[in-house]
Amino acid sequence: MTTIAIVGAGAGLGGAVARRFGREGFDVALLSRTREHVDALASDLGGEGVNARGFAADVTDPASFSAALESAASALGPVEVLQYSPIPHPEYMKPVPETSPADIEGPLPFSVVGPMTAVGQVLPGMRSLGRGTLLFVNGGSAVQPHPDRAGTSIAFAAESVYARMLHDALADERIHTAQLIIPGAITAGDPRKAPSVLAETLRGMHRDRTQFRHYAEPMDA
Repeated sequence: MTTIAIVGAGAGLGGAVARRFGREGFDVALLSRTREHVDALASDLGGEGVNARGFAADVTDPASFSAALESAASALGPVEVLQYSPIPHPEYMKPVPETSPADIEGPLPFSVVGPMTAVGQVLPGMRSLGRGTLLFVNGGSAVQPHPDRAGTSIAFAAESVYARMLHDALADERIHTAQLIIPGAITAGDPRKAPSVLAETLRGMHRDRTQFRHYAEPMDA
């Protein structure tokens, strides 16, 4: 079987996605800035029969991020599914009148350079497999800019455009790109936004090879 690489893997959504894909035989690469964090999650998943390994990765450092993804593919096999879903830092969310050019120097590498680095690293493997899926997970400000979260809104918008272009450019190569918009917070027990429900949604997006944008729940106009 092949590998799913989950960038920004945590015990909530990342763990749920790892379990969902792991049940189907995918090996799981868990990537996060904190190695101990993903190693603990990998150990928990291993106890449930999921073959998972943790890798330390800073998405804002292209060289180390590429190296982590390369290590994951070497250890587990080619990445067939990439999920890019790290949680933005709180300092990226300032009101727009208070946001200076310096304030977007963090969000843009996080939400644009990071995804571009990841795609550049995994795309050759997907092409060798003849298939692949790129999953982008974003908050509601990706489609409805929020004036109190200016940095993230700007960066998510750019990430969305990049993902949409990939969707159009790679479709003929059987590499599907899709985006999941999660308005508000991921909430345990929520019928639409619980981690296990979102994991099932992402699995369905991997199966659905046509639609680009999906919503965890409807958004107000």
